[in-house]
Formats: sequence, structure tokens, C-alpha cells
Amino acid sequence: MPDLSRRKTLALLGGGTIFAATAASAAFLTTRTPHAALAPWDRAGAYPDPRLRALSWGLLAPNPHNRQPWEAELRGEDTIAIWRDPARDLPVTDPFARQLTIGMGCFLELTRMAAAEEGLAAQTRLYPEGEEGPVAVMTLSPGGTPDPLFVHALDRRTHKEGFLDRPVGDEAAVLEPFATVHGGATHAALQRIAHDAWLTEMHTPAALKESIDLLRIGRAEIEANPDGIDLGGPLMESLALAGVLTREAAMDPGNAGTRANIEATAAAILAVPATVSQVTATNTRADQIETGRRWLRLNLAATGAGLALRPVSQALQEYPEMAEHHAAVHALLAPEGGTVQMIGLLGYGERTARTPRWSLETRLRT
Repeated sequence: MPDLSRRKTLALLGGGTIFAATAASAAFLTTRTPHAALAPWDRAGAYPDPRLRALSWGLLAPNPHNRQPWEAELRGEDTIAIWRDPARDLPVTDPFARQLTIGMGCFLELTRMAAAEEGLAAQTRLYPEGEEGPVAVMTLSPGGTPDPLFVHALDRRTHKEGFLDRPVGDEAAVLEPFATVHGGATHAALQRIAHDAWLTEMHTPAALKESIDLLRIGRAEIEANPDGIDLGGPLMESLALAGVLTREAAMDPGNAGTRANIEATAAAILAVPATVSQVTATNTRADQIETGRRWLRLNLAATGAGLALRPVSQALQEYPEMAEHHAAVHALLAPEGGTVQMIGLLGYGERTARTPRWSLETRLRT
């Protein structure tokens, strides 16, 4: 997905265009934090029904393109049916909804952990009505055991920047239950594949447009649609007001700002000190859900270890232009067969801001 790094926004000035703020515009820009879109982070756990409390944590889970594809329906006194909303599909880059299903696994695991924190066990049935029905039906009952990783739920972020020049050592051992951590020759080969796949996506118009259509530029757009790829804050608003930061410019790989973003992400991939991967023997929906559970736990464990984690999923996407990279990453990481479900960059980095979320009320079916 395009990652317009806030560190690189000066490059978006594209040849020296500068936004000169008046006193009035400067005052306007200081109010550009999308508080309503960030409110779900502060409301996590603040609901009367224990199911709503658990769900309010779950919606903070990582997910592809921040599409937040989940919907929930309360049934009876103790049950939740959880659906994947097809209106939030990514038909170009995720044509089989594999990545979105992984995101559903992240959501289910964080919801389960939140219930366990209150002493509630979650009995979960996957696809009890087939793929046309809910992804899962979860019934809560007494007996849950709090999970030590849950303490990191509010601090967890998906990293969006480059990484510090600092090696990853034995501290990454805590991640091994959830993913394989790569160094040496495998790490170098995986970096190159991820780098080349990133460039391929940026030069595949349909794939790029799918992401550009999900840009939310400035507070008004973010609060109207608190999903997708948020570009907020005073500098982003300045660039948008100056006509420098536009969707049209982002769609043009030859644009100075777009080119700077492409090069910055490519450099971050080649400079990262470690990589991680998750591989499953088969590629069922249950495998994808389990991958999401493990990816969520990997995120939390990395947060606890002070590490930053950034997914780089381009080489795993299943559209024709990506076939060469898809084959290469499987030859590298699953030579005997299986499916590479996730790959990510691992290192140390500056703290990423919270990402916008739809409120829980908008995610409930009635």
C-alpha cells in the first residue's frame, strides 16, 4: 500500500512550492487533529455489555489498508456473530480476500483477549453457515484467563516509517512463537523480493489506484471516512490546501512527490535490520484466520519488546503483475510447499501515531 511517510512530506513540495500560512490559516491548521476518528482508542472497554467491551477493543486490530472489514451482530445474551463486510473488499490487490480474512483473524483474537481480560472465555465457531454467513460466531462464558500480551493493546501500532540504524538481536526471540525471524542470506533475499514487489505495485496503475482511492487527506476527509490511508496533520493539510498533495499527483509515478515516496519506502525495505514471515501448510480460511491471530500476537509481542513491525504484503498479492514476485517469495520461504501468508519488516523506529477507526456503533448490525 502507498505509505506517504510524514518524514518525507517536504519532498512532496515537488520542486520548491511552499505553502505560506497566514495567521488565520496557521490557527486553522493547529486544529487539524481528527479527534472524532481517534476517539475509539479512548473508548475501548467503555461499554455496559461485556460483548461490546470486547468488540470495542477488537476494532483496534491491524488490518489491510485499514479497511476495518468487520461487522458484529449481538445474539441473545452472550453471543456475537462477526461478519466480513464485502463492501470493504480490495478486488485488485486481494482478489480472493485472503489478506482481509487475515485481518478478520486479528480482530477475532483481540476481541477474544479483551473478553479474557474480564474472565470470560470465548467459544468460537468459524464459518458455521458457510462463507456466505458470518466469519465466526463467538459465545462468551465465565472461565477466561487474562493474556499477558493484552497489556500492549493500546500501545500497538503498525509502523509506517523507516527504521533506525540499530540491529535486532536476541530480543526478537520472544517473537518466534508467532513468526520466523530472518537474518543473513534469507533476510537479504527477502528484502530484495519485497523491494521489487513494492516497485511493481507502484507501477501497476490498477493496483496503485486501489490505494489512491483510499487516501483520506486532511481532517475533514479522515473524520468522514476514518479508514483507508490517512494523511492528516498540519503539514499534510498545508500541502493539500496548496494544491501540491492531490490524488492526481499521487497516481503519477513521475511526480516528484510520488517518486520521493516510492524511493523512501524502497530504501526502508533495503535498510531494515530483520524480516519476519508466517507460512501455513495449506491455505484454507481457517489457516488465514489463524495467521491473523498470530499476526496480532506478533504485533503485541513486538510492542512489548520495543520493536517496530511493518507489513510488506505486495509480493503475496495475487494479481497477474505480481506473479513473478509471488513465485519468488514462495520458492524462498516455502520451497517444499505451503503458503506464505505474511511478511514484515522488523526493527527499531520512532513511535507511530494512532490510526483512525470507525466507532463501534457503526460496526454493529441491527
